Amino acid sequence: MLLKGLKILDFSTLLPGPFATMMLADLGAEVVHVTKPVEEGRQWGPDEYLQRSKKSLAVDLKSPEVVASIKELLKEQEYDIVVEQFRPGVMARLGLDYESLKAINPGLIYCSITGYGQTGSYSERGGHDINYVALAGLQGYSGTKENGPANIGFQVADLAGGSMHAVIGILSAVIYRGTTGLGQHLDISMTDCALTLNALFAHDYLAEGKPLAREELILNGGSFYGYYETLDGRYLSVGSLEPKFRQQLCGAIGSPDLLRLALSNKPDDMAMLKEQLQSTFKQKTLEEWHSIFSEVDACVEPVLTFEETVEHPLFKDREMFVEIAKPDGTTQKQIACPIKSNLFQASYGTVGVKAGAHNEEILGHLLKKKIK
Repeated sequence: MLLKGLKILDFSTLLPGPFATMMLADLGAEVVHVTKPVEEGRQWGPDEYLQRSKKSLAVDLKSPEVVASIKELLKEQEYDIVVEQFRPGVMARLGLDYESLKAINPGLIYCSITGYGQTGSYSERGGHDINYVALAGLQGYSGTKENGPANIGFQVADLAGGSMHAVIGILSAVIYRGTTGLGQHLDISMTDCALTLNALFAHDYLAEGKPLAREELILNGGSFYGYYETLDGRYLSVGSLEPKFRQQLCGAIGSPDLLRLALSNKPDDMAMLKEQLQSTFKQKTLEEWHSIFSEVDACVEPVLTFEETVEHPLFKDREMFVEIAKPDGTTQKQIACPIKSNLFQASYGTVGVKAGAHNEEILGHLLKKKIK
């Protein structure tokens, strides 16, 4: 297991922190999820997925005895990584902030994931993914001029921002500690991280002063790159950006004469091409177009429902769905760890267990009385 030996106390809830620590657990880290003694119907979210392969500790963090026991777990590097997702100041009030725990274990890696960071005028402000991507400028040039920004069906800032950057930060800190013996406090702002997702187009404005406007960039409607409706009300994704793919596209739809428009970058030509493509794609069903484009390399693929994705040969070939054991002896299908290696295979324990399932195992020898 790649991360065998890493022992993590995870105080996070909802999505960003739990997804990050699930990835680390898939790679072999030992993760203990610390939560409330009585969750109100459990925290929101697919816990059986996000808490898989983790142990569960359900305790009252306002109890001095509990805090003292948690500090014992951090002594002598028994647990050497902490992940938390509270607003700034909450862990300090509990006596579990970085400075307090660093005094116990100088090698401690402490990762704080928040919406707006530990510092700055927004640090105490509440927020959700929609707010983070809005402030980060991503939605300022997404959507259409007519209707403005569109809702995204998944969490960009939470996952691509908070979770992924937390994992990168934690593993970087582990490498640094390996050479220096020093731990550190990682300040992961989901909004900061979402800001970096402007990687492709930020240069246009920062270096050249060009505003980023809707339907004027190559990926947001300023070219033919996009989605097109088919005869049966389904959609195709067309990403034929390079000249060789544009040529394949035009040939596959039986309109090689459109190549002149496809190779042009003039706005009028792009508008005409998009109109022609939409008219053409509405003449056949999704299945008919899929049959045509499966024979050519044009960067055109169907927009699948999630049910279709689960059954798609690509993800079966890549073993991207796995059966995870449940406590009752049955299994549950879940998305697999996407990291592939010639030396390593992801390891899975069980689905997320009942809150507090490992109280006695982890704290039984430390607490004066069993926590219920």
